[in-house]
Amino acid sequence: MSAAPRYDLVVIGGGINGAGIARDAAGRGLSTLLCEQADLGSATSSASSKLVHGGLRYLEYYEFRLVAEALAERETLLAIAPHVVWPLEFVLPHERHLRPAWMIRLGLFLYDNLAWRPFAHGHRSTLPKSRSVRLTPKCYGAGLKPGFERGFAYFDAWVDDARLVVLNARAAADKGATVLPRMRCSGALRSGGHWRVTLRDTRSGRERIVEARALVNAAGPWVKSVLDREIAMPAPYGVRLVRGSHIVVPRMYAGDHAYILQNPDRRVVFLLPFERDFTAIGTTEVPMDDPEEGATCTRAETEYLCAAVNRYAVRPVAPGDVVATWSGVRPLFDDGRGNVSSVTRDYVLHVDAAGAPLVSVFGGKITTYRKLAEAVLDRLAPALGERPSWTANEPLPGGDFDGASFEELTAAYQTRYPRLQPTWLEGLLRRHGTIGAAILGDARTEADLGRHFGGGLYEREVRHLVDREWAVAAEDVLWRRTKFGLRTSAAGQAALADFMGMQA
Repeated sequence: MSAAPRYDLVVIGGGINGAGIARDAAGRGLSTLLCEQADLGSATSSASSKLVHGGLRYLEYYEFRLVAEALAERETLLAIAPHVVWPLEFVLPHERHLRPAWMIRLGLFLYDNLAWRPFAHGHRSTLPKSRSVRLTPKCYGAGLKPGFERGFAYFDAWVDDARLVVLNARAAADKGATVLPRMRCSGALRSGGHWRVTLRDTRSGRERIVEARALVNAAGPWVKSVLDREIAMPAPYGVRLVRGSHIVVPRMYAGDHAYILQNPDRRVVFLLPFERDFTAIGTTEVPMDDPEEGATCTRAETEYLCAAVNRYAVRPVAPGDVVATWSGVRPLFDDGRGNVSSVTRDYVLHVDAAGAPLVSVFGGKITTYRKLAEAVLDRLAPALGERPSWTANEPLPGGDFDGASFEELTAAYQTRYPRLQPTWLEGLLRRHGTIGAAILGDARTEADLGRHFGGGLYEREVRHLVDREWAVAAEDVLWRRTKFGLRTSAAGQAALADFMGMQA
């Protein structure tokens, strides 16, 4: 019998935290394996509000350290992933009976000052400071009812969350990591100073054994169940599972800004520009008991979000206007607070070093995934060796713009490929950055891009997603690697599914 392959580190969970940890570990020279029971980023990490932000509302709960760290990470991600992370201006219409103006001004003052602190890694704030604005119909009040006249504007950032996961996994693989989507950890036990981990292919059912010097449980909503069932170890902390749902409707207003709307229940709802022609609305906060329940936007959540928007929008939205939804289960560290909105979005790492070390990740948010990964590797240093951190200054795949802005990159590609439709080319660069050149190759016209599945999805990009980004099913392509599911007809989606079946 041949010996089981041995790694320095096995990471369970292919969401943003697991992918970020694998990238960091591989770049430190550690032999790393990342396993994920489904597609990369197919659960919480592709169903966020798609924001890289400090969390303005967290200031109300005195989460100053979390907000400061998140704002620092906002700048880092803008620098290393400029194709999938970009600035987004938010407008907050003012309602005196919900929050007085002085409270909002104070919160934004703190937010600005936390953002403009000198950060590590040389990334200082690049975004404008907040300010008061007039809500005029042709500008910051576009789409709002006439009664809203005054507001506040500030900047955070948008992120294509699913692509951020895949790019981290791609970076890990480029540095030598083994990345195994659709490979479930079905058991792990300590044996002779290392971990013996059983992996089961979720499609074929075949199992394999690998060994590791250390193990990381970054299973997100499943972190506790992995400890209970696969590792047979009592979970040291609880997890609050909260479903957050979003709805997508045809574009509601002109302008590239987002709205942050205050509700009478003191929650906020975002209106977000989405894929050029749409507006995304979210999010809800619904407690859940079991991640296996799945995450689906309910009729009640849709009605809640429509009602929240209709307090502000000049043209009301109804459930019948919804063209798509997404829902994710956020695994919040259970800090004992009763109100779900007040539960911390910070992360907690638990280290069990009784033999081969195990690090379990509780909580966290997409904005701080890179710092979380650094913290995990620092905790493992006594067992795996001290190795310098590096992820803050090396671009993610496709993010090597060499000092150019995204607009300058787009202009250069439009000059290089003048016969390709400019908005399509811009979308390709938003997904892939400088890797777009490898996808386009010698293509000069749309006919050179291969089969067209509709909505702007061409065979050349699909082949890249299969060959380089672990895409297996049509859903992987249509809703995670891209958002062409919004524009591709049922016939086109069926044709893509057939094509993907032939690639398997």
